[in-house]
Amino acid sequence: MPSSDLDAFDHKILAALQRNGRLSNVDLAEEVGLSPSPCLRRVKRLEQDGYIRGYRAVLDRRKVGLGLTVYVDIKVEKHSTENAAMHQRLLEAIPEVVAAHMVSGEADFVAEVVVPDLAAYETLLTERLLSLPMVKDVRSNFVIRQVKTDAALPLSHLAPE
Repeated sequence: MPSSDLDAFDHKILAALQRNGRLSNVDLAEEVGLSPSPCLRRVKRLEQDGYIRGYRAVLDRRKVGLGLTVYVDIKVEKHSTENAAMHQRLLEAIPEVVAAHMVSGEADFVAEVVVPDLAAYETLLTERLLSLPMVKDVRSNFVIRQVKTDAALPLSHLAPE
């Protein structure tokens, strides 16, 4: 449940920074209707409270040589809290895994993998993913075309009623 300590200005700040994390404080303050000092205090509070986890540049995968994206369904044997935590740590340690989720359904984990090409994926699959402990099955779904990526989170549910 979203925290009730966020007000309309906080919502505007979060939405504006999702659109452009490089906004100067002066431009941000103007956009959300605050003076710069209170705006900066709010941004710092949103950062400290964990609403804003960080700032980064979103790179074009193809331009940096990562032309293949694969969604990998991983099914494991022997379900337990310890095994789930271990697989989480192991997936986090693989640089080519840019996102990973524990899921319900046919798979236990879904990992988003980015690699230069099919040969690089084959190496990652055979040398890293299939060698993870207790992996029962791996299914690969190759992205044909990216339709929507890196979208801002929808925040309309936070708006005061």
